[in-house]
Amino acid sequence: QVQLVESGGGLVQAGGSLRLTCAASGRTFSSYTMGWFRQAPGKEREFVAAISWRGGSTYYADSVKGRFTISRDNAKNTVYLQMNSLKPEDTAVYYCAAGRPHDVSPTWSLAYAYWGQGTQVTVSS
Repeated sequence: QVQLVESGGGLVQAGGSLRLTCAASGRTFSSYTMGWFRQAPGKEREFVAAISWRGGSTYYADSVKGRFTISRDNAKNTVYLQMNSLKPEDTAVYYCAAGRPHDVSPTWSLAYAYWGQGTQVTVSS
């Protein structure tokens, strides 16, 4: 069992930056692929970024590539999402997720068994 708690969301002006943090419980954190997803009002949840269990592989949605960076610190059971050059269209609730994808792409929500409660990110124009 893994419990995930996100933090770091807030209100920021367009062009600004935020760093989201996801703190995980459980001794097996380092064995999980970690992902970030987001859901804007009236829209479906969408993939943002993912990182493999050792951090050797990262994946990004085209919409955030070059602006967002995912990283993890297995010693601290923590995964981060550094978000730069934020745009109003980045406004959403951001969710952290943990999973062990085998035959499923880490960009799919089906790859993840555990989810956090979400943190709101609002980007004003």
